[in-house]
Order: sequence, then C-alpha cells, then structure tokens
Amino acid sequence: MIEEIGKLKLDLSLYPGEDLYCDGEIEDELLQIARDYSQVEYPRIIEERKNWPILYHLSKLRENIVEWLPITKDMKVLEVGSGCGAITGALADKAKEVTCIELSRKRSLINAYRHMDCENVTIHVGNFQDIEPTLPDDYDLVCLIGVFEYGQAYIASDNPYEDYLNILKKHVKAGGRIAIAIENRLGLKYFAGCREDHLGTWFSGIEGYPDGGVVRTFSRNALIKIAEKCGFSDAEVSMYYPYPDYKFMTSIYSDKRLPKAGELSANLRNFDRDRLQLFDEKLVFDTLIADGEFPLFSNSYMMILGPEPDIEYVRYSNDRADGFKIKTQLVRKKAVIDDEPEREDMENCVSEDCKAEDGYIKVIEKHPLCNEAIEHIEKMESAYEKLTERYSGSDLKINKCRLVYAQPDNGDDITEHDARENGSDVKESVFNEIYAEFEYIEGKTLEEYLDECLEKGDTDKFHALFNEYMEKISYNEQLPVSDYDLIFSNILISPDGDWNVIDYEWTFGRPQETKESAFRALYCYILENDKRNRLNPDLIFQRLGITEKDAESYRQQEMDFQKYVTGKRMSMDEIREAMAQPVYDLDMLSLSDLTQRRSKTVQIYEDDGNGFSEENSYFVDMSANEEEYLELDVKDGTKALRIDPGSDYCIVYIKEIRLNETLLPLKGKHISVNGFKIGEGVYAFDTADPNITLQLSQFTGMKESILKVYMQISAVPEETVKHMQKRGLF
Repeated sequence: MIEEIGKLKLDLSLYPGEDLYCDGEIEDELLQIARDYSQVEYPRIIEERKNWPILYHLSKLRENIVEWLPITKDMKVLEVGSGCGAITGALADKAKEVTCIELSRKRSLINAYRHMDCENVTIHVGNFQDIEPTLPDDYDLVCLIGVFEYGQAYIASDNPYEDYLNILKKHVKAGGRIAIAIENRLGLKYFAGCREDHLGTWFSGIEGYPDGGVVRTFSRNALIKIAEKCGFSDAEVSMYYPYPDYKFMTSIYSDKRLPKAGELSANLRNFDRDRLQLFDEKLVFDTLIADGEFPLFSNSYMMILGPEPDIEYVRYSNDRADGFKIKTQLVRKKAVIDDEPEREDMENCVSEDCKAEDGYIKVIEKHPLCNEAIEHIEKMESAYEKLTERYSGSDLKINKCRLVYAQPDNGDDITEHDARENGSDVKESVFNEIYAEFEYIEGKTLEEYLDECLEKGDTDKFHALFNEYMEKISYNEQLPVSDYDLIFSNILISPDGDWNVIDYEWTFGRPQETKESAFRALYCYILENDKRNRLNPDLIFQRLGITEKDAESYRQQEMDFQKYVTGKRMSMDEIREAMAQPVYDLDMLSLSDLTQRRSKTVQIYEDDGNGFSEENSYFVDMSANEEEYLELDVKDGTKALRIDPGSDYCIVYIKEIRLNETLLPLKGKHISVNGFKIGEGVYAFDTADPNITLQLSQFTGMKESILKVYMQISAVPEETVKHMQKRGLF
C-alpha cells in the first residue's frame, strides 16, 4: 500500500501493523511540528522549547554528516534507519532518488511531513529483514547514520555486524559506497566524563558494556576489521573523523588531513544530560595530536567503504545568519592539463608544492550552503583583488582566489576567465552552484608559532613575531580596504618563510587602524585558550597606544560583529546552556553534594567607583524564581558588582550571565571569584564568605541595564570541605 504525503511516497505494504518502539509523547509533538510548521521555523521552535529531542531531530546541523559526501543528481541512495528524517532532506537535495527504510510508522510520518515536497523520496515502513529482499542492487550510496550500532538487534546470528554489512553490500553497485557514522566506544569524551550516548551511563562503552544490551559501538580498529572480514580491501576503507561528533558535526577530518593543535575546543556538547569533566579535553586532544594518537580517540567515526572520496577535510560555518552560511573544504582534484589555455588560471591558483605526482592537486573551496549566502561567496574574489592591491610591494601575501561556476553534471565548470575567452557572460550561463577556490599552502599558522613561544617561555621571540605581524599588516593601512579577521590563525607561514593571509572572508571597504586589528587578534587569541592567560596583553596594549576607552569600543564592536554574523538565532553553545545540563568535576565533589540544600538569599554589592561597602549593598531572595536566576537593575556608572552567594562553604554553578540579553563569556578578566574553578562555570568556595565579582566598567554608558545571572548554589558540608582540603584539592 502506497500512501502519498505531498509528493513523497510512504510504502506501508510491509508494515507489521504497529510500531514496535516509540519514544512516547515527544513523537506526537514532533509530528505536530512537522505537520503545522515549515522547516524555516524549526530554529525558532528549537530555541523556544529548549528540548533535547526537538533539537536532535529537527536541527539543520544534523545534515552536515552527509552534506559533504560526493552525491550527484544521477545517483540512487539508500538510507537505512531514516528515523524522523534528520538527514533525509540533505540526501534528497543532492541525489536523483532516495529510498528510506524505517521501522516506525509515526517516525516515518514525521519524516514525510517535513519533506513532503520531495518527489524523489520513498519511505518503506517495516522491519529491515522484510524490506531488504525487495530492494534493488544498484545503489550508488548506502547510508547508516547512527544505525550500525544496532546491528545485532536487526540480525540474529553469531556475527551480526559482519552479516549486516554483507547484506547491505549486495545492494551497492560497482563503484558505489557505504557510509557508516557511529560513536567511537573509546571516544575521548567518554574518558573525560560524558555518559554513553545510548545507555546514559558512565564508562559503559569503555568497559565493554558489562550490563549487556543490544547497542554496540566500536573502536577504529574494530570497525576496520569488520570491513576487512566483509571483503573490503585497505584501499576501499577510508576513515573520517567528525568533530565534535557525528550528530552535530562542525568539522570532519581524514587520515590525510588530521586536526592540528588548538583546533578541537568545542567539547562541552552535553545537550541531552549532565556530564562530568575529569580533565580539559582540548588540552588532552592537543597531546594526542602531538603524539599521532587522535584517530584512536576521536569521539565519532565516518567509515566510507568503496572508492576513497577526494575530500580530505570540511569545516561547516552554518551556525550563522543565512547570508553567511558556508562550508570550507580541502579537495584533491585532477590536475589541469598544461595545453588547456582556457583553464590556465586554475594552474595559477595552485602553488607548485600542491601539484601531486599522482596527477592531483589540492585546493581549498568555500561553498554557499543556501541561496542567501551566494553573494557572500561572490565577494571573496573581489576581496582577494583589493587586498592584493593594498599589500602589493609588501611582505604579506594574499592567498590566491577565483570564482568557479559549477555546470550541470554533463558540463565543465567555468570561471570568469573561461567566459571572457569565449566572449560570453558567465552569469548568463547555466550553472548549478558557485564557489570560491583558493590556493592550498603548506605551513604553520602564526598562532602555532606564538603558542610554541609561550610553551618555551620565550617571550622575546613572541614579541618579535608580534611586532613582525604588526609591521606586515600595517602596510597601506590608510587605503579603504581592510580584513577585519586578521587573527593569528588566519596567517600561515610557509616553509620558505612567506607570510600568507589564508582567510579573508570578512573584508570590508573601509580603512582600519593597525592597532584595532592587533587588539582583536590578541583578544581572540587569549580568549580561545586559558593557557595563554600567562600573557599580559595590557603591556602590549599600552605600547600600541590603546587606551581603556579604545578597548571598550573594540570589545563592543566585536560583540556587534558576532551578532552581525550569527543574526537573531542562538548559537549551539547558547542552546546547550539554555537546556541547563550542568557540568561537574568529579575529582572535586561528589554528586550527592549537588543535591544538598541550596541557599536562596544572596547579597549584592555595588561599586560606583569607591569600592564595595555594606551601605551600597542589598539582599535578593532567589526563591521567587523557579529557574534560579538573579535579575538586577544596573545603575549607569556602576563599575562592578559583587555577588555573595551565602555565608557558608558552597559550590556555585553559573549557567549563564546576560547583560541586556547579551551573553557574556564565563572567562576573562571581567569575572573573578575568591574560590576555585573546578569545571565549566562551576566554582568551589572553601570560605564562609564566598563572593563573585563582575567587572562592568567596559559597559559603562548604557542606560537601564538589566543583568541576569542564572546560577545554582549548593551548600557543601564542612566535613566534605575538610576531606577536600586533606586531599589538597583546595
């Protein structure tokens, strides 16, 4: 029986008549959303409902895990375990035909309503074993996204995962691929204190699932061994590493392009439940990267079985306003033949170091992820030309860029150069997509070199590099063109010593003072890594003539810029905070301490420039707010606020601080405590007079300011404090 929902087909001919699993009322809510709202409204709904299943099933970021795959409009795709359709839409946008298999009718209805305009999608509802024999054997791609771990629930045999893969392999045409996204049972996040994704228990995957159950995740080697036993050769097994994980992937790495030190910093991704934080994952990742062990501890894997994709690395920037949603990818391309004069500009866009002996070259591509972002991509070639003109004659090079217009599948990609040679206008041609192509350059970023200086304690070299940076970027600073994002990570120093600006996405047609660029570069550099706090930026700012008034203006400009980029939508970090899943440091406290009584009365001190005093203080009863937050009117001219969370030893978890609805970072010099930081936003106080001080001088001049502090206060028994002190934890 075929049921049509819009243009999509729902095949119920093998449906057993009842859903054998269901997540309860949340699926009714998801179905209501899919029926009554368009997908453009999903971000707003996610923010308003602050609910993990809503985020998990409806977030557009879920599609990233398959969006990068080399799928073309002549391909047939099989999606096994399509669920509520988190990735179905991305597959339908790219492929000729998409076949889904899903056991649950209700989940299939959710998928169908949200993708009812997709006439190339058919959802088969029923048991995999019943549907599989009816499928053809000519699929170009079979996708198992968060499905393979349930293999032993589908296949009753002694080797369920091998048998499962062998069954799927029969349905893939010659030259086709199988894509498996799955958690790594040895993922670093599990060692650090995240609960196992499926069971919600600590360390169960690492311990080999001692309590049993149908779910099994695998290490890298275990996955590869399963593939080898199913007849896939080494050349047919490609391992990719989604980060932070495959669910909300923002980057994906490969064995040809592994992460670099400092890149893996978004590790607090516990949207669904609380977690422990036993160590700083960023620092441990850096250690693993340095020792070449990252692949073993990647939080998730994407295993591609079949021909190796030409894509080596992808970074998604779709946590932004629509006009700026793009992806950046490192691609291997067939080298251009020398006797093709109409394509010689591509050769000019590639350095000699990247022309591989196997006939391939490497290039960087930036693609729009929606129509609204096309204009943003188109501006990049112009930015290259203007910055090249500004820095002509200097020691600072601008990474080469050209626009490429992708033709339909039966045509060749063209550039403005191609069109001019043919006497035509490229924009009058038929093309599928436009993207910007950049030269790929080997080397290390200035950020990496500066980090090395700090690690070695070589401050002289640090300042010498910084001075060289200042000298190079200041060239022709009076001209009406500037790269706002001239941060240290965007400057790459090649092996021959050339300084290259490798990303100039935020180029504007106005001059910018060098000291402004330097302030932002240093400001971002220090904020991104607590280890860099050993650096005293004030000394550098003084030397550059940056006054406190300048600094206030630059910080406000940075907040305005970030809002310009992200638009009205919340970032994923803000969504995580809104879901109120705390992060605990197990080495500092026991979970039982967190359930102790909470103090509800806090004392607020105001500093108007004369310091804190009892006369300028007042008490606030937090028991009036069920969400446990303070809402304070901040008088104009207030330099600082001190919050005294009680008169006892305590643990304080600060979920977020907002000033006039602007989210303030929980780090930096504007927040200080007379206790100790023991986790992200979690502070322990070994004093009967705990206090938290917020510096507000940088926000002076704002009228009728409202400060909201969302926090939880847990009293700690005196014996617990003594135990901690005895262990040297305080």
